[in-house]
Amino acid sequence: MPEATKSPLPWWHDAVIYQVYPRSFADGNGDGMGDLPGITSRLGHLKELGVDAVWLSPFYSSPQADAGYDVSDYRQVDELFGTLADFDVLRDRAHGLGLKVIVDLVPNHTSDQHAWFQEALAAAPGSAARERYMFRPGKDAVPGSGDGTVPPNDWNSIFGGPAWTRVTEADGTPGEWYLHLFAAAQPDLNWENPAVRTEFEDVLRFWLDRGVDGFRVDVAHGMIKAAGLPDWSAQVAMVEGSKKKRGKDKVPPPPPYFDQDGVHEIYRSWNKLLATYEGDRVLVAEAWVEPASRLARYIRHDEMQQAFNFGYMCSGWDAEKLGGSIKSSLQAVAEVDRPCTWVLSNHDSVRHPSRFGLSDPTTYPHGISSKDEQPNEALGLARARAATMITMALPGSAYIYQGEELGLPEHTTLAARFRQDPSFIRTKGQETGRDGCRIPLPWAKDLPNFGFSTIPDDGGPDGGAPASGAPAAPWLPQPSKYGRYAADQQSGVEHSTLELYRALLAERRARSLGTGTLRWPRIHKPKAGILAFENSGVLVIANMSEAPVELPKGYRVLLRSQAAAVSHGRVKPNRAVWLVAETGTA
Repeated sequence: MPEATKSPLPWWHDAVIYQVYPRSFADGNGDGMGDLPGITSRLGHLKELGVDAVWLSPFYSSPQADAGYDVSDYRQVDELFGTLADFDVLRDRAHGLGLKVIVDLVPNHTSDQHAWFQEALAAAPGSAARERYMFRPGKDAVPGSGDGTVPPNDWNSIFGGPAWTRVTEADGTPGEWYLHLFAAAQPDLNWENPAVRTEFEDVLRFWLDRGVDGFRVDVAHGMIKAAGLPDWSAQVAMVEGSKKKRGKDKVPPPPPYFDQDGVHEIYRSWNKLLATYEGDRVLVAEAWVEPASRLARYIRHDEMQQAFNFGYMCSGWDAEKLGGSIKSSLQAVAEVDRPCTWVLSNHDSVRHPSRFGLSDPTTYPHGISSKDEQPNEALGLARARAATMITMALPGSAYIYQGEELGLPEHTTLAARFRQDPSFIRTKGQETGRDGCRIPLPWAKDLPNFGFSTIPDDGGPDGGAPASGAPAAPWLPQPSKYGRYAADQQSGVEHSTLELYRALLAERRARSLGTGTLRWPRIHKPKAGILAFENSGVLVIANMSEAPVELPKGYRVLLRSQAAAVSHGRVKPNRAVWLVAETGTA
């Protein structure tokens, strides 16, 4: 293995970043809910895995109407997850291990329990308190012709149902409506209001002063709405945007509440703020924007540093779609001289081993229930491992969603009574939702809760654990099959998924693949189901066809997605390999 060379580029340019969903990563006090001390106790796992940074999904004070994405206090840790002191310990431990720390920022909306919104409810229409949010009179609130019973427009919530809720005024009369693009407990802020911008710049400073290395920005394309809030009745879905396409292969214009040009002014301001701090701090956009060229506008040099590549994530197991996404993504970021990002799963998507195990592995379901087609678990995992071989060899920055290094599948038979996703609740079960990808991780096969929960030394009621000393049941139940995926069943086991990830990340770093340049060789034949590219002396071949693929002459296998990925000089279907030139060959 060649020695890694230090890059003059900022750390985030080629970083591998691991997403931690705090509820489900590790429970440090035995109450069944993941927390900051639990995360701290497992940071060694991330160091050994070989990642460069950890991104924490929200851990702020919240009523938890949307698992923490409804923030009531941006400067405080929710008691479910610990304290600010616990965060400081986590940060110090991470930095001590050489891991950067990225935190989530949720600027499009607050909780309805946030002090600002409570003040707005108590205030009169037109007040400064209401101007921080998107309060509007009913469309028919015209003197002499209506009493405001019609919502201001026909926008739909992404979680289902209308995007407007009417309030009762302080005198008990029906009053104005407020906008919530997500749950009713998540009122949208008015980013045209200078007070909102000032507040969030102060929030950024609070966490930057506390030593964070960057922010993942939730709904980064949503803060500015079109002037006049025009009607637009189409339904928007998580990640891939509008469900209504206007002609084959055509990208529809964005809704009037997404991807408005005004958002870029916000990020230019934030860019200047981060530049006053040392250490190459980073802003990462969660922006569901098409096409790739428009997404690239978010990462111009005076705005954000990275944006999630959802086009790549949604391409599925298909050589033409995946290859096309790689090409268009790299072309788009080259126009703004920024690195690309690559991601296969996150907390909003069905885990890719399960998606790839469906009869159509290019579909993107919004959850899988027991009533739906059940994935082929073995086939899905084989394809997922091969997809990881592709992802980790691409230039740019890669993201790992917690548990994918274990090959975890979706919990596809989770009973309805356990589901908590507001999209499931608001649609009355028509949309299965995201609970299946948020199941607590299995760390040890033979421990209670598969090792997810730890009883502290001072256990018992004061320590958060039951008096019996047994941990509480996890906040979402784990399927029994998770035992065989547990980290202790894979660590040190040759050809396990965990060891594959460790090997891929080590070779990626040693060979500087994240800062390399991609080339498409003649063996790349996506129409035939063969995806192949070369980067920094590594030739990647992924066989997405149904027939074996001949290995080229003059190369040796460096890594393979499965122990038996290659047979008689051929790559088997649903497998991938990394090749390097044999000594003495070109």
